[in-house]
Amino acid sequence: MSAPQQSLVTPLMDDVDRDEKRHGNRGLSQRTIRLKRKIVTSERTFDVNTLPPDMRRVYGHLAAKFGEEYGLLFIFAMRTAVELHRAWHMTLLTNSILQSVKDKFGIRMTWNLGVVKCIFRVEDGGYELHRKIPYDYDSEYQDIYYRIAEALVEEKITVHEALIYQTEAKKGVHTAKSLKFLRDFPGRLVLYPFQAATIAVIFFNGKFYDMGVAAVVGLAAGLIEYGLSSIGGQTKVLIDVIVGLSTGIIGGLWYNHVANFCVSSVLLGVLYWFFYGTAFVIGILEIIAGELETGVTRFMAVSIKTFVLSLGASLGLMLSSGGGAMEVWTESEEFCDQTNLGEDWWRIPMYLASSVAVLGQYRLPISQYVRALIVMLAGYEAQYAVFHGISESFTEDNLDTAASNIAGAAAAAVTASVLAEIINWGRQYYMDRLLSKIENPTVLGNLVFGCMKVSIKLESCFGLGRSSDFERLDLDKKLDQQMSELYDDNHNRDKIEVTEREENLFLELIVGSKDLNPWAILMPAVYQLVPGSVIAKLWFHSIFPPPDDSTESTFSSLMVISTSLALGLILGFAVVQSSFWLGGKFAQHFESDDQTEARRRHQTKMGGMYTAGTSADDDPGSTTLIVTEDDEAESVRDDEA
Repeated sequence: MSAPQQSLVTPLMDDVDRDEKRHGNRGLSQRTIRLKRKIVTSERTFDVNTLPPDMRRVYGHLAAKFGEEYGLLFIFAMRTAVELHRAWHMTLLTNSILQSVKDKFGIRMTWNLGVVKCIFRVEDGGYELHRKIPYDYDSEYQDIYYRIAEALVEEKITVHEALIYQTEAKKGVHTAKSLKFLRDFPGRLVLYPFQAATIAVIFFNGKFYDMGVAAVVGLAAGLIEYGLSSIGGQTKVLIDVIVGLSTGIIGGLWYNHVANFCVSSVLLGVLYWFFYGTAFVIGILEIIAGELETGVTRFMAVSIKTFVLSLGASLGLMLSSGGGAMEVWTESEEFCDQTNLGEDWWRIPMYLASSVAVLGQYRLPISQYVRALIVMLAGYEAQYAVFHGISESFTEDNLDTAASNIAGAAAAAVTASVLAEIINWGRQYYMDRLLSKIENPTVLGNLVFGCMKVSIKLESCFGLGRSSDFERLDLDKKLDQQMSELYDDNHNRDKIEVTEREENLFLELIVGSKDLNPWAILMPAVYQLVPGSVIAKLWFHSIFPPPDDSTESTFSSLMVISTSLALGLILGFAVVQSSFWLGGKFAQHFESDDQTEARRRHQTKMGGMYTAGTSADDDPGSTTLIVTEDDEAESVRDDEA
C-alpha cells in the first residue's frame, strides 16, 4: 500500500489558494476562502496490489529507485494509453496525452502505439511492458480518461486520486446510469436490428420492406456475436466469418423462399456494425501526420477485415442459393435504388435515427446525444449538399465524391470544436458557481447556471445522467448550512465534515470541468461519413463485378473516400486552430498572463488532435532545451540513481 497523500478536496482548495495569492480576494467569495480552511476530509491512497503482476513489479523497481510518485505516474500513463487505445485506437490523440504527462512530470518513458499491440518503456528501456489491446468503441471511457489526464497535468488532482478515479470509472462509479443497459450484452442486442434497418435505407436506398428484413438479419448477427463473445477465447476470431456467413445465408433464404428485396441494401446495412469505417480514415490521417508504420498497418488490416466480412456474406448467399449467388445479387438490383431520398421529407429524421443507433454502438451517454447529433447532422448535410450540387458536373471522375467528403469532414470538425468550446465554458462556469468562486454573477451567468441546474434535474428524473450530478446540488446546500453553523456563536460546530461519497462528488466536479475532447463527439460523425459499408460495397463489386462498370478500380475508390475524409478533418481542425490563434493575437493585449498560458496550452492540445506530437527523444539534437527547476530536479534524481 502506498503512503498517504493529499485528500481529495485539498487540490481544489489549493487552486483557490493560488487564485487568492495572485489576485487577493477579488473574484473569490468569502465563503470559498473560509471553506477551504475549515473542511476536513479523509485520506485515500491507490492500492498497488490491484495492479497486474508485471505492472506491480515494474512499479516496485521504480518506487525503490526514484520514489513512489514516479512509479505511480508511469502506471497512470500506461493505464491511460491502454484505455484510450481500446476506446478509439486514435494514435495521434493518445500520443499527445502521453507526451503531456511525460513533459509535465519528467518521466523517462517512451512508447510504441501499434494497431493492436502497445509497448511501453521506462528508464531508457530498462523496463518494458507489452499489451495486446482489442478494439472496442467507447466514447464515455475515452472522454473520462482524457479528462483525468488533463486534471492531473494541471495539478488539480494527485496521481493517487487519478488512479482511484480510473479504477472506479471501470467499475461504473462515475459513468452515466443511462448507459448501463446499452454498454454490454444482452441489452446491447437492441441496437443491432435498429442500426441495420435504418442504415439499409439511409445509405443504401433500401425500401421500408427492406428495413424489416435487415432488422431480422441484424438481430441474428447480434445474437451470434453475443454467443461467441460469451464463450470467449479463440472463438472471437470466428465472429467476422460466422456473422458474414449467417448474414448471407439468412438473406438468401429470405429472398428465395419468402419475398424479393434489395439484397445489397440488407447485407450492407447488417454488416455496417462490424466494419471499422473510421479506421480507414484514421489510417490515412496517421500516414499524412508521419506515423507511417501504424497508418499503413491499420489501413491494410481493416481492408482485409472488411473483405473477410464481404466474402463471408457472399459465400453464405451462395450456400443458400444453391450456387446462384451471382444471379440473386444481380436480379435483386431491380428492387434497389427505388427510394429518392432527396424528395422525401423523412430523409433527415431517418439519418438521425441511424445516428442514434451509432451513438449507442459508441457507448455515448444519452445525455450527450443532442450535441453529438448536431455534429453528425452538420457533417452529413454538408456532404450531401456538396455532392448533389456538383455531381452532374463531374460524371466521369470521382471529384464530386472527394469534394463532398472534404466538405462534410471539415464541417463536422469545425462544429465539434465550436461545440466543445461552448460546453467547456459552461462547465467551468458551473463549477465556479458551485464553489462560490464568482461573487457577483451577471444576468447571463445566472441564466446559464439556472439552465444547467434544470437540465441536471431533468436528466436525473429520466435516469439519463449521473446520479452524482444531482447529489452535488444537495452537497452545495449542506455546505451552506454547515458554514452558517460554523460561524454561529450559538452553535458548537468547529469544522466542516464531508463523507467519502461527498469527496467523490468534489473529485467528479474537478475532472468533469476539464475540457471536452472534440473527438468524443466527432468520431461517431466520421463513422457515419465514410460509411464503412461503402468500402464493403466496393469489395462486393470485386466479388460480383457489375457488367456496366467493369473498369472501376476498387482500390482507387477506397483511396478517394478515405483520403478526402482525412483531408477534410485536417482542414477543419486547421481552420479552428488558425481562428483561435488569430483571436488570441487580438486578445493578448487585454488578457492576463494566466489567460495567455491557458490559450497556449489549448493551441498545443489542438495540434495533437490531428498531427503527430514531437519529443526530444525523437531527435535530441534538433530540440532546444530550456533549463527549468523541473530539469534541475530531474538531474539531481539522475545523480542519485
